[in-house]
Amino acid sequence: MNLLIYKTKSELLEDLADYVIAIAEKAIAEKDCFNFVLTGGNSPKDLYEMLSTTYREKLDWSKVFFFIGDERNVPPGHESYNGLMAKKSILAPLNVAADHIFFVDTTLAPEKAAIEYAKAITTHFKGADLAFDLILLGMGDDGHTASLFPGTDILDSKEVTVESVFVEKLATYRISFTAPLINKAKNVAFLVFGEAKADALKHVIEDDPKTPELYPSQLIDPIDGSLTWFLDSDAAKLLDN
Repeated sequence: MNLLIYKTKSELLEDLADYVIAIAEKAIAEKDCFNFVLTGGNSPKDLYEMLSTTYREKLDWSKVFFFIGDERNVPPGHESYNGLMAKKSILAPLNVAADHIFFVDTTLAPEKAAIEYAKAITTHFKGADLAFDLILLGMGDDGHTASLFPGTDILDSKEVTVESVFVEKLATYRISFTAPLINKAKNVAFLVFGEAKADALKHVIEDDPKTPELYPSQLIDPIDGSLTWFLDSDAAKLLDN
């Protein structure tokens, strides 16, 4: 695990953008494509806009396949739909072809949406191991990541797949990669900034023994891949080391 701590958000995002491009270039050189899982919420929006503008000419984006790591159970046009934010901030600006984008079909019931999304991913990988080149993750101030929330059933999943999960504190369903699917990735990167995340981050990084039922981000530990945390100094302020 690598912890990278930055004084400013702008420095963090620039380094993270460079990191994304480096992994993408390596993947494209090796197999002529880059399987890239986006995270939702507000935290990555500036990164996506940077990649689609400042970094636009640094990569052959036609070789990138985009996925969404988790989705809210709202219509595709809803302002809270993670795919819509991704579409506006990076996918549309880069003119990404429709067959290179994997959205969650939230017109379906949550369980069916998860099943169909998992099928689409499996089909894309053509029988190969479901190991994404890079999965971006955020972390909530309760220690959740993707839609792996404290106390939810999905935390116990041992399946390398996508599942629906009812999040009681939000009174709604979500569709999410399971921790085992995330942990198959070649590279996983957390983007975490802000003082509001500091307490949860300290628990996620430093607690021993781990309590993933309380801080689900503790579940993320790639089997054969790298795990890198991109943090600003406010988020990291409570870490001992």
